[in-house]
Amino acid sequence: MDKKTIIGLVLMVAVFVGFSFYQGHQAEEYNKWKKEQAEVELALKQKQAEERKAAEAKEAAMTDEERHQRDSIEAARRLNAELYNYGEKLLAARNAEAKICSIENDVMKVDFATRGGKIEGVTLKNYTRYSDGERTELVEMLQPATARFDMALKTESGAKSTTAEYVFDYAVEEGDEATTLTMTLAVAEDAYLRYIYTIYETGNPSRDYLIDFTVEEHNMANYLDRTNAMDIAWGNRSNMNERSFQMENMATTIAYWEAEDDEMEDLGQDGDLEKVEGVDWVALKQQYFTSAFISAEPFNAAMAFSTSTHEGKDFLKEFDTVISIPVTGAEAYRFAFYYGPNDFKILNNVEFDGEKTNLDEIIPMGGTLIGWINRIFTIPIFHWLKDHGVNFGIIILILTILVKLIILPLTYKSYMSTAKMRAVRPELEELNKKYPNPDDAMKKQQATMELYQKAGISPMGGCLPMLIQMPILWAMFRFFPASIELRGQSFLWVKDLSSYDSVLDLPFNIPFYGDHVSLFALLMTIALFGYSFITYKQQSATTAGQPGAGMMKFMMVYFMPLMMLFFFNSYSSGLCYYYFLSQMFTMVIMWAIRRSVDDEKVRAKLLAAKAKPKKKSKFQERYEEALRQQQEQMNREQRRQRR
Repeated sequence: MDKKTIIGLVLMVAVFVGFSFYQGHQAEEYNKWKKEQAEVELALKQKQAEERKAAEAKEAAMTDEERHQRDSIEAARRLNAELYNYGEKLLAARNAEAKICSIENDVMKVDFATRGGKIEGVTLKNYTRYSDGERTELVEMLQPATARFDMALKTESGAKSTTAEYVFDYAVEEGDEATTLTMTLAVAEDAYLRYIYTIYETGNPSRDYLIDFTVEEHNMANYLDRTNAMDIAWGNRSNMNERSFQMENMATTIAYWEAEDDEMEDLGQDGDLEKVEGVDWVALKQQYFTSAFISAEPFNAAMAFSTSTHEGKDFLKEFDTVISIPVTGAEAYRFAFYYGPNDFKILNNVEFDGEKTNLDEIIPMGGTLIGWINRIFTIPIFHWLKDHGVNFGIIILILTILVKLIILPLTYKSYMSTAKMRAVRPELEELNKKYPNPDDAMKKQQATMELYQKAGISPMGGCLPMLIQMPILWAMFRFFPASIELRGQSFLWVKDLSSYDSVLDLPFNIPFYGDHVSLFALLMTIALFGYSFITYKQQSATTAGQPGAGMMKFMMVYFMPLMMLFFFNSYSSGLCYYYFLSQMFTMVIMWAIRRSVDDEKVRAKLLAAKAKPKKKSKFQERYEEALRQQQEQMNREQRRQRR
């Protein structure tokens, strides 16, 4: 062992011994401190016990007259403190007895709470919600325990409070078509805050689901806790109304209308706090119902929501919104509340301050590019048939037939393109034999394109018609889950076309599938499998021998239908029914076209067309030139690698 090693070991031992000594000293100091703390706590408890015994002895020694005198002095002291903090008017409003005032029209019952002067409950008379698996209860838009609507106040002493602490005086005035509820909070001798609610009964749902709301303030400058804006806190907890927690939860969010951009945005599914400026309305949007706050003038808003993480709860999400109304110096500010269904015919006609509100944008129609299909085609036909008493299952059947008739020319064109590809299969096989080397892939592709050009075949002929159909399929995908008309409508074994049809409830949950078996989803999957199998069989004539053909068959014929089964098992049975009918009709149409088209005649026409000289299109020339340049580039690269 050398000198350096010995020194190192000595230093290590010294550090270890020193650290142990230090730790022992620290532990001794800690134990000493802990003992002192225990002694202090024990002394404090003994003192508190002695004081408690002394107070109990003093209380026992007092006469009833002395107790009454003491309580009177204490009550007077508290009253004086409250009078100082709140003032006479606010103190009276704070201690007043709260009441509930209910006003009804043909479509809803609205409960107003005098404490806070707010809307505490809204019950929709024409819609029911699920309870214990059945539609047995009316839809309630608000939960009284969580309904929040208040403004920040300052008392005479400068203490902060909110309108939620005080009971408003109220008066009801009934008219021919409207009932007005006036709620007044007197804060001082000549200062008050007044809420005016007006509920209509006109027979027009677009008007009757809307509650006009006016805020009046008189000499409130010293009592409203604000700077340049009047802040209103608005929130609620949304009830679970539908059968599928997953689907309703996905559709529930906060939406708002941006005045400057003239478009709707929403918070999506994360619910993180978002602050926006220049908003016309804010809506607590559910799958089929909406609570909206609408303003005559644009306002700013801060919005967020939290989500229930457990299925089976009676609520989905809890919303919090702070609405900041710019102070204009006016004594009255005009707003409105919408509590009602996401019905396009109703929302499309909701107006406030003489202008359309655009609340219909809440309904997911498929966006600007696709939504027009539902607005112009699907919804008018749907409602026309409904108004004539047609069963909703039959309406979906008729709608499917109409869609298939509209896209029939595209379906025929797609099939003919596939038939032409089958007709030139011998020539394609000759090209495969002529260019077996992978290095000649560009030459083979160029020769294939030349063959197609001579025969009059468009390579996109089969794909393009299918792509054109996609907007219609997407429009239907968006329409059915959002169509409130399907709620509670039965057809065959289905009790509710807006929800999944469970023919078997499983005692366990399958990941990504669920705890039930939807028969329409199963039928749709079988139909999709049949359609995919037939389509692949027709296309196999042109794909046989190509790399990846086996994987393509697996993905197209087996994987896609299975994936759709898992995806649609919890979706609207009306949508699954539509897709089932669509696939069945498509197979029937393809069978009919197949029976009417003679492949031999198609091949004869193609060979005749091939024999005729054809002028190349500019697209064909550019495509072939690109292939030629690419082939030259590959040849140069191959020569470079051989060197």
